[in-house]
Amino acid sequence: MAEIPDKLYFKIGEVCQLADVKPHVLRYWEAEFALIHPQRASSKQRLYRRVDVETILCIRDLLYKEGFTIAGAKKAMAAHKDAAHHSAAPAVPEPPASGKEVGFFRDIKIELKALKKLLEGQG
Repeated sequence: MAEIPDKLYFKIGEVCQLADVKPHVLRYWEAEFALIHPQRASSKQRLYRRVDVETILCIRDLLYKEGFTIAGAKKAMAAHKDAAHHSAAPAVPEPPASGKEVGFFRDIKIELKALKKLLEGQG
């Protein structure tokens, strides 16, 4: 799998480069896979979180390396999500969608709290 830089948010060009796909392909996947939901900056630019990038890389592998159809990849992703949901690991809550700068910082705070909770559970 591609090495994902240690960042909170990625622009569409960065994600396309990591996944080696064109922007229109990525936008199509957003429409097809409910698991991909980038936030929007105040400039309306898509901002992908690390979990979105990981999901995109997984979808790419299912479609391009394993030969799944879109429908098959959706089923595989849903099964993977269900399996992860029932695991012993604590769930990381989805930050609320927000188009304002204030929401951006609130989302970062939520992600940091979730990360802290996750790390404390492993210690």
